[in-house]
Amino acid sequence: MSETPPENPDFDAMARDIAEVPAVEVIVTVAVNLMSAAAVKLGLSEEGDTYKDLDEARKLITALAGLLDGGATEISSFHAAPLRDGLKSLQLAFREASIVPDEPGQGPGEKYTGPVYG
Repeated sequence: MSETPPENPDFDAMARDIAEVPAVEVIVTVAVNLMSAAAVKLGLSEEGDTYKDLDEARKLITALAGLLDGGATEISSFHAAPLRDGLKSLQLAFREASIVPDEPGQGPGEKYTGPVYG
């Protein structure tokens, strides 16, 4: 039996494709992906607690907060405001899901956002 080597992706074409995407769109897309992944890890998806993992959620929320903190001035308030609202919702959901909630200012991403209160 002969094995066919896996197809090599056309990295030049991929680079050209990504070069055509505005930076704002890339940042917003990454932020939305982080938000979606965090929601799943918080048990907020249709599957409920099937994929719940608060340690993983903490990492994703912190990464999202860092991205928004660093990129907010680059993407304008039009894009940043709803992303910040989503981040705050995730931070509050994390606090609710935690058996022993973090102290204000110590929750995921709060080193970037400051303390989050309901």
